[in-house]
Amino acid sequence: MTTDPAIHKAVFPVAGLGTRFLPATKASPKEMLPVVDKPLIQYAVEEAYAAGIRHMIFVTGRSKRAIEDHFDTVYELEAELETAGKQELLALVRSVQPDDMDCAFVRQPRSLGLGHAVLCAEPLVGREPFAVLLADDLMVGPPGGPPVLAQMVSAFRQQGRSVIAVQEVPEDQVHRYGIVAGEPAGGPLIRIDRIVEKPSAAQAPSRMGVAGRYILTPGVFDEIRRQPRGVGGEIQLTDAIARLMQNEAVYALHYQGKRYDCGSKEGFLEATVELALQHPQVGAHFRAYLKGLDL
Repeated sequence: MTTDPAIHKAVFPVAGLGTRFLPATKASPKEMLPVVDKPLIQYAVEEAYAAGIRHMIFVTGRSKRAIEDHFDTVYELEAELETAGKQELLALVRSVQPDDMDCAFVRQPRSLGLGHAVLCAEPLVGREPFAVLLADDLMVGPPGGPPVLAQMVSAFRQQGRSVIAVQEVPEDQVHRYGIVAGEPAGGPLIRIDRIVEKPSAAQAPSRMGVAGRYILTPGVFDEIRRQPRGVGGEIQLTDAIARLMQNEAVYALHYQGKRYDCGSKEGFLEATVELALQHPQVGAHFRAYLKGLDL
């Protein structure tokens, strides 16, 4: 068991090309696509911050400078807002990176898969447990309840071992996910005994698909380093987790809340509509507008 049950660092793999959103992502990172009034990456960072994490590590690539700029201080903008007396907007801009939050950036030099991206963060993570958040997956906790990553941190405190977020997926979609199977471990937890990357429906051990949230022990770095390329010629994180399970327990958390697959156009539009309806400033007007459409 780990001696420190807290999670201090979160890794955000953001080096992907976002080809499903071309041409919008030709010169702009997909993680900077806005859902209502915040980019996808900010939703993920806010989720990590709400879970008590203060050290954010971004694994970037070429053409991703906008992400670094977003979490930097823009002195000219702040000075102009302050001069104009726009204190509310000034506070909003400064809230993107709170004073107690640190951001670090490391390059993934080649697109070799999620496992490789996570390995690129090892020098900054060190030998301690850490979270991984995929900004493509916009996760919303239950109404009035804790965010998804906060649920996972709580589970990690109980078990002291790696925890993966999972959800039940339709049978015709299992080929798009890492799929887990295992034994109940109390409440929403499952002790995983099998994990498979993107199996066919006939080969899938269950319909419990891995969502884009992980808490991993540092042993996963050792497994990534010595594994061969897997599905699609990439170094798969799922394969490394499967090897990690040979040495220590790994748990799946059937989380409470909702996931929007913002890596797809359909999921992105669903998130935009549903979060716009909940927005305190535009929600009422947008709801009235939708009711007036001839659908």
